[in-house]
Amino acid sequence: MTQAASPARTVILTVDDDPGVSRAVARDLRRRYGEEHRIVRAESGDAALDALRELKLRGDQVAVILADYRMPQMDGIEFLEQAIDVFPGARRVLLTAYADTNAAIDAINVIDLDHYLLKPWDPPEEKLYPVVDDLLDAWRASDYKPVGACKVVGHRWSARSSGVREFLARNQVPYRWYSSDTPEGERLLKAAGQDGQRLPLVITPEGTPLVEPDDHDIAAHVGLATTPTSEFYDLVVIGGGPAGLGSAVYGASEGLRTVLVERSATGGQAGQSSRIENYLGFPDGVSGAQLTDRARRQAAKFGAEILTAREVTGLEVTGASRTIRFSDGSSISAHAVILATGVSYRQLDAPGLDDLTGCGVFYGSALTEAAACQGHDVYIVGGANSAGQAAMYLARGAKSVTILVRGASLAASMSHYLIEQIENAPNITVRPGTVVESAHGGDHLEQLTLRDVESGHTELVDAQWLFVFIGAAPLTGWLDGTVLRDGRGFIIAGPDMTPDGQPPRGWELDRPPYHLETNVPGVFVAGDARAESAKRVASAVGEGAMAVMLVHRYLEQS
Repeated sequence: MTQAASPARTVILTVDDDPGVSRAVARDLRRRYGEEHRIVRAESGDAALDALRELKLRGDQVAVILADYRMPQMDGIEFLEQAIDVFPGARRVLLTAYADTNAAIDAINVIDLDHYLLKPWDPPEEKLYPVVDDLLDAWRASDYKPVGACKVVGHRWSARSSGVREFLARNQVPYRWYSSDTPEGERLLKAAGQDGQRLPLVITPEGTPLVEPDDHDIAAHVGLATTPTSEFYDLVVIGGGPAGLGSAVYGASEGLRTVLVERSATGGQAGQSSRIENYLGFPDGVSGAQLTDRARRQAAKFGAEILTAREVTGLEVTGASRTIRFSDGSSISAHAVILATGVSYRQLDAPGLDDLTGCGVFYGSALTEAAACQGHDVYIVGGANSAGQAAMYLARGAKSVTILVRGASLAASMSHYLIEQIENAPNITVRPGTVVESAHGGDHLEQLTLRDVESGHTELVDAQWLFVFIGAAPLTGWLDGTVLRDGRGFIIAGPDMTPDGQPPRGWELDRPPYHLETNVPGVFVAGDARAESAKRVASAVGEGAMAVMLVHRYLEQS
């Protein structure tokens, strides 16, 4: 790969496996745009993706990407589909021969292609430059804005410091981490007038220091929307996992004024997954972060508002209006509500774990910690797909990964494809019939006591990292007294409320509840928070779409 030198200019990237064509494209681009833009050239899709990731890490901006269609290993469409995840704002061009124009036309829908160019493009003054000029103008005029990186100063073994990093990462906010005991960390603390006793310190791209900020404070300072633009909507979606994002996409695309409210970060449990391989349409798999980012951009494209770091504390019914109350006392109202609050991992009840949570003990993937696991012994508790996906991801760099399962095997709760991958991974061990008895350590996890369920025998093992994926606890406590739930807290809806054919208590309409409708007319549930749901990404998205269809039916008859 060759490139111009100045890092201050935005980038135009071109990739073609034919060295002669690659040099010709770069030559023509430099001739016209070299003074204002860096021209980066690559000769394979993999090399180009590496270049894009490097540019992303350095904070550079990519305005236009030109990719040849016919490349070995990874064709131009496949490359551009992955490039979108790195630089979603970049304009995309496919270089193609006349025989491949049908593929180029299909790519307009598949990857939202901006333009395709037939080779050869001579003379460039007529066939290349006008196209690139228009794309550059469109890029400058778009709402895509380069975002500076936050700086986070904290203690390496601080639960809150880890939580801040996870919050920023899951919300796609660039940041740089500085340990408080490093020279640069100390310099940043001094510049902010801090002595390091109150951590973490978050410094926004504008230079504003935030000392021990909560998620709402961070969100408000880094460009995440936290305040609704209206007091009344057609539809409020509570929860930003696959079900909630699906509801927001379909609600907004079908003309409903829609707002999605998320208490932490969009994506839910699925957004923390290192790899989802059984989701329809992604034969090579997709990370939870990539899927979440695409869905969030899709919802915003159709006009849905997305509020982050807003905790909902109550639901009230006033005539035809459904009012959502927030923890700060404010509220919004709507004609209809979709509850897509999802679930959280249950806490592991064993001595020592509470004190070490965030300091070597994590609930969920905590992918921001994966790099620190390099060369260490990692333990995972849980036997479902989320545990298996985390094991495969962490095994790339960890010395060893041990999966602890209370049951006799993984077969009862994990997909077959994941079990096969785990069996073939040389540094992953599965220990069935084993539980965590206790955890030990000072400022970080150091050892675990494991117990054999059948014999009762205990064993003390060295362990620096423990990731827990056990059970699902619905986030529905705030609905107590309003929405009907089962004994475990999952929301009951539709036919499940009327097993005897009678409507639920207090139901005043002359029709039975719709399939995903709760005991409160106009309030629907979708995804993992629903009792007896499938607990799969695809089914959650499907229920989100179905709930919007039922919202339309409800509004038509109200």
